[in-house]
Amino acid sequence: MIDQEFTDFYRGTMRKLVAFLANHGANMADAADIAQASMIKAYQRWGEIQHPKSWVYTVAARALVRKISEVREDPVEEVPEPTSLLPRPDAAGEWEYQQEALRVLDGLPIRQRQVLAWTFTGFTPSEIAHQIGMSPEAVRASLKKARRAAAEKVRQCEEGQ
Repeated sequence: MIDQEFTDFYRGTMRKLVAFLANHGANMADAADIAQASMIKAYQRWGEIQHPKSWVYTVAARALVRKISEVREDPVEEVPEPTSLLPRPDAAGEWEYQQEALRVLDGLPIRQRQVLAWTFTGFTPSEIAHQIGMSPEAVRASLKKARRAAAEKVRQCEEGQ
């Protein structure tokens, strides 16, 4: 029973969790690794977790912060072959759209980007405030600023083309 519950949770959450981490600025490999490690921790504590979605997103977000703040290089002789990011051959247009959205997000201040990443994942401003230690009003203000800045950046890109 527990295995089936976790399996359903994993299947319904994993891709969104990876996208959440990418929205925060992680590359796809790091996002996938962090998401997987967070899911392993969730499975190990499955019986103790009250709110699995919030729990796993918080664990993953904190792991990404630790990853970003660590400075370590692992030199290699050859760059490995990239893996396919596309789950289906017809997903190229969707992938390009997501990459353009990531470029827009990349230009935002970190707090605005963080709030948008949580919002894209379906969290409410109150839930986000609880997760990242802000007031709901501050989250709404950051979200408003982020939306305005993103819309302006998109408008500028469209005018430039």
